[in-house]
Amino acid sequence: METIFEIDPTRRTPKYQQIINSVTKSIKSGKLKKGDKILSINELSNECLLSRDTVQKAYTLLEEDGIITAIPGKGFYINRTDISIPYRILLLFNKISNYKKQIYNSFVEVMGNKAAVDLKIFHCDSIIFENYINTYLNEYDYYVIMPHFYENIETAYKAILKIPEDKLLILDKNMPGLQTNVGAVYQDFQNDIAEALEGGMHLLQKYNKLILVYPETIPYPYEIVTGFKNFCMEYHFAYSITHECHTGTVPHAKEAWIVIEETDLVNLIKKCMSGNLKIGKDIGIISYNETPLKEILLDGITVISTDHAKMGETAARLILENSKQKIKNPFSLIQRKSL
Repeated sequence: METIFEIDPTRRTPKYQQIINSVTKSIKSGKLKKGDKILSINELSNECLLSRDTVQKAYTLLEEDGIITAIPGKGFYINRTDISIPYRILLLFNKISNYKKQIYNSFVEVMGNKAAVDLKIFHCDSIIFENYINTYLNEYDYYVIMPHFYENIETAYKAILKIPEDKLLILDKNMPGLQTNVGAVYQDFQNDIAEALEGGMHLLQKYNKLILVYPETIPYPYEIVTGFKNFCMEYHFAYSITHECHTGTVPHAKEAWIVIEETDLVNLIKKCMSGNLKIGKDIGIISYNETPLKEILLDGITVISTDHAKMGETAARLILENSKQKIKNPFSLIQRKSL
């Protein structure tokens, strides 16, 4: 009899639960069908070096759910295969923010009762990420990761390669060339910002200079800077890049500012007000990433943003459909009065 039991004593999952998972997984994959016989309590105990109490607990729970049935003198048999087995999913996000919450909420909503979802934050730290992978490898049906790393990148990539392709989904940032048969929902940071600014060209033409506020201490994909520079050079805009809006920042008329961090957005607005610069007329402001507050702040802040809720929804649907598509998430400029 081919064993269907995958019991690993190094896993954090209790051994009785590993037995249950092995049976339900085999039913889901078609390895076990109604009427198939499985190992007896003694056989499984001896084969996997488990206590009889552990096996008995698992079999009792499986019997209570009607998944297996005991026939006296003959053994245990699969009783039903019409079972709903929720996915176990680990989300590994590089950081938590309003935008990441939107992704998480839409992902969980679409998965519904079809998944048990755990969330871990690795703060763009490759070592923390590697520890999570080593700790939870083989514990989940899917690993949904945001591969934003800025140091020890090779360490992170090696950790990702430990995850089986059929269990991996890449989110937010694409990783071309890492693995071919892996689903992804991603932003194209370099081209997204250039194309979004092109969409606002009719508004940007009244400004003489574009300024990108790209944070130095908070990591963001550098492709944003590359895309911004490419746009400015292609359309002959004077431009500069600064790392923050602070007390010494002096905005001038005929400038349009693209701001990523909300702290810098607030400081820039304060500077404009104190300098009697009318936002949307004397000076333009574009904020990165949409939030409900930006819809109403100063009668509306123009944003360039991916659709975070759509990203979470699409990721969930790829899992539910067992799809390995690579899908670029929508990104656009939302025009409001600040530009």
